[in-house]
Amino acid sequence: MSTLNKTPIDKAVELTGGNSKLAALCNVTPQAVFKWVSKNKVPADRCLLIEQITKSKVTRYELRPDIFGSK
Repeated sequence: MSTLNKTPIDKAVELTGGNSKLAALCNVTPQAVFKWVSKNKVPADRCLLIEQITKSKVTRYELRPDIFGSK
C-alpha cells in the first residue's frame, strides 16, 4: 500500500507492528482492529489511546474528525 493511500488507522497499525500488536496495546482482539481497518472507523473511545500509543503520529483528529473535528 502506498503511503498516499494509507488511512490513519493503517498508519497506526504499521507504527505499532501490526494488527495483533495494536490490539494488545488497546486491550482488544486482533479481529476488532481488523474491523477498524476494514471499515476505516475506530471507536471514539479508542482514539485517544491510539494517539498516545503512536506518540501523536496518528491523532484522534485524524482518526475521527467527525467527532473530534480537525486540529
